[in-house]
Amino acid sequence: MTSSFHEMWEELRPLGRDSSSGGYRRFAWTGADTDCRAWFRAQAEARGLAYELDRNGNQWAWLGVTGHQDVAPGEAVVTGSHLDSVPDGGAFDGPLGVVSSFAALDELRGRGAEPTRPLAIVNFGDEEGARFGLACVGSRLSAGALTAEAAHRLRDGDGVTLPQAMERAGHDPEAIGPDPERLATIGAFVELHVEQGRALDLSGDPVGIASAIWPHGRWRFDFRGEANHAGTTRLEDRRDPMLSYAATVLAAREQARLTGALATFGKVSVEPNGVNAIPSLVRGWLDARAAGQDTLDTVITGIERAAAERAARDGVDLDVVRESFTPVVEFQHALRDELGALLGKKSERPVPVLGTGAGHDAGILSAIVPTAMLFVRNPTGVSHSPAEAAAEDDCVAGVTALADVLEGLACR
Repeated sequence: MTSSFHEMWEELRPLGRDSSSGGYRRFAWTGADTDCRAWFRAQAEARGLAYELDRNGNQWAWLGVTGHQDVAPGEAVVTGSHLDSVPDGGAFDGPLGVVSSFAALDELRGRGAEPTRPLAIVNFGDEEGARFGLACVGSRLSAGALTAEAAHRLRDGDGVTLPQAMERAGHDPEAIGPDPERLATIGAFVELHVEQGRALDLSGDPVGIASAIWPHGRWRFDFRGEANHAGTTRLEDRRDPMLSYAATVLAAREQARLTGALATFGKVSVEPNGVNAIPSLVRGWLDARAAGQDTLDTVITGIERAAAERAARDGVDLDVVRESFTPVVEFQHALRDELGALLGKKSERPVPVLGTGAGHDAGILSAIVPTAMLFVRNPTGVSHSPAEAAAEDDCVAGVTALADVLEGLACR
């Protein structure tokens, strides 16, 4: 098992890696994404698994059946994650779950375990939303949480639409849409992921179980002012949207501090984007998350109020658009407790259960099928950065834990 994990990790490591930053740029429907998809298919075929590419570009590898059409409703046990990344992201977010899934299957075979239920590994497409601005596109489409019409309107920073990108990559964009028959086969979906935080590092545990995903969303703030010459326009005569935007960034930080939430303006677009020009438009994207819906509502209301007040003071027009939203996800208690029992058999103490502010495909699928998550310790807590890390021993512990779970769920 250990050797297969390392071999896969070393094969995948260079794909989509930027030499200047050391981070990854595995964006949906790009060359790097194609390379990652080819890697997934090669791993499936090397193990004699039945490979499928679904209507939304998600990849599946099946053990014991020739495809989802051979699986009765609720019979399959599925694991996996995603292979795409945020801009200059780390190596572990997503890929650790996919590599660990194949390694866990190798571990099961090494134990001589014989699955009595169909078992599948999945790579969901465009989980991070780095290119088109919406997270979990592949799983949202399959679950019917994103309509085909809405997906067709998605554009990247260069104006390329999602259908155009898919078509250029050899996938039929007209086929995208809900996939209820395939999802109906899933009796349990377990996603392993590197922890995006330090709870496990602080508790001293290599592996944990997810309890819930905080409600979270993305909002776009458009501040429209008046372009003018930076060297000739009096300060009193300016309608500068950059001032409104900057004040809103500070307001978001203050609202998050006061409520114990998280609020981040991590992406900004400026027009005309000239050093000697007062902007006509500053467009900023807010990511906000909180432990509860009421808290999140309070944060967003406070940020919008502060933005409107500052925009009025600066003579700037403001539009706020909610681009995506995911309500709180409470993972099914029965499956979560079953994972705890399975892992507890080989542990000297209970496996910790922890919440997370990060969204995942498991959260999207939870509205339709029983889902659960395993977290692997991240010693720094850093994620979405080249500094993201996980120790070798912890990665191996994660594979073992996932194998234990799959054996308990699929090899009865």
